[in-house]
Amino acid sequence: MRAFILETIYEWSKKPYKKWFKKEIPWDISIKQLIYYPKNSLGFHLGCFLLKHDFAPQPKLENHDVFHVLTGIGISVSEEISMQFYLLGNGKRSIYLFSVILLGSLLYPDKLKTFKSFYIKGRKAHPFYQLNYKNLLYQPLKELQTTLSIIPLWK
Repeated sequence: MRAFILETIYEWSKKPYKKWFKKEIPWDISIKQLIYYPKNSLGFHLGCFLLKHDFAPQPKLENHDVFHVLTGIGISVSEEISMQFYLLGNGKRSIYLFSVILLGSLLYPDKLKTFKSFYIKGRKAHPFYQLNYKNLLYQPLKELQTTLSIIPLWK
């Protein structure tokens, strides 16, 4: 039930959030284009991630999926909350982030230890939340992770 509540709130808030708060220019890159990037690149791995989860690129929200690829954090509701804690630890601040952290903490008090561990992991990584990933799609994924001190969870 708690996952349903957060998923519903996300669906309701997604369009207004993109319209009023996200000023980025959409990438206008398809999954098909991404999977033609070099096999070791961030772009290729992003395309694979989108295909694996049957996602479409969300205009103005492309970085969110890049964060999943870089960190290896999954897509369940509690993992999405964990990623917001990771990003908070990394220095990101936004209304969306604080909303997810507040609601996630209230609805998942049993996961607070996990959330704290993700916050600590985010603090240990170099700040990466603000980078222009469209310009980094050709970069090798492992090189980016090493440079940014991101230890992916699937390692």
